[in-house]
Amino acid sequence: MNYILPFLSIVFGFATVLIFKPKNQRNIKLLLAFSGAFLLAMTVFTLIPEVFHSLEHIHDEHCDHNHSSGKEIGVWIVVGILLQIVLEFFSRGAEHGHMHHPHSELKNAFPWSLFISLSIHSILEGFPLHHHHNMVYGIFIHHLPIAMVLTIFFLDSGIGFKKTFIFLILFALMTPFGTLLAEFIPQLGNYHIQISAIVIGIFLHISSVILFETSENHKFNHIKLGTIILGFVAAYFT
Repeated sequence: MNYILPFLSIVFGFATVLIFKPKNQRNIKLLLAFSGAFLLAMTVFTLIPEVFHSLEHIHDEHCDHNHSSGKEIGVWIVVGILLQIVLEFFSRGAEHGHMHHPHSELKNAFPWSLFISLSIHSILEGFPLHHHHNMVYGIFIHHLPIAMVLTIFFLDSGIGFKKTFIFLILFALMTPFGTLLAEFIPQLGNYHIQISAIVIGIFLHISSVILFETSENHKFNHIKLGTIILGFVAAYFT
C-alpha cells in the first residue's frame, strides 16, 4: 500500500480531470480544504507522536533522558518548514494547489524547475512511510487534488496531453521511490527520526497554507468549516 496508494492518487486525480472536466473551482477548493485538514490531522495524530515515541525508545535503550533531544527534533521540523518555503520558489506553490495563471511558455519547454522541486518534496514524503505506515492515507488525500490542479493548469497552458501525462506519471513515482530508498538503503534508517521531522515541517507548512488559501480573503464559510472538521474527524479514525 505504501507504494501503490501514492501512485494511484496522482493517476486518479489526472483521470478525474480528463473524464469529468471539472469547471467548478469551488469544489476543487473544498477538496483541497479537506486534504489540508486531513494531512494536518494525520501529521498531528500519527507522525508527530510516533517520532517522539521513537526518540524515547532510543533514549530508553541507552539509558539517556536528554531533554535537548526533543528540542533537536523541533529544529529539524523548522528545517522542513524552511525547505518547503525554498521549494515553493520553484514549484509556484503547486504542493498546495496555488497555480492560477497558465503560462504560454510551457508549450515549448518541459517545466523542469517545477518537476525537480515537486520531486524533492515527494521523495521526502516517501521516506517516513517505511516507519509510519498510516501516513500513506494522508499522502493519498493530499496528492489527489494536487494532481487535479496540475492537470488543469498544464492543459490550460497548452503544454499538451503527452507532456502532462509524462510529468504526472514521473511525479507519481517519486513518493514510492522515496519509500524504496528508505527500505533498501540501511544508512537512511539511522536518520529516519530526523527525516520524519523534516517531513513534519513540510506537512505543517503545506496543510496550514492550504487551509488559508482555500478561503476567500482568509475567511471561512460554514461549508468550508464543515469540510475541514470532516477532514480532522476522518483522519482521527484512520
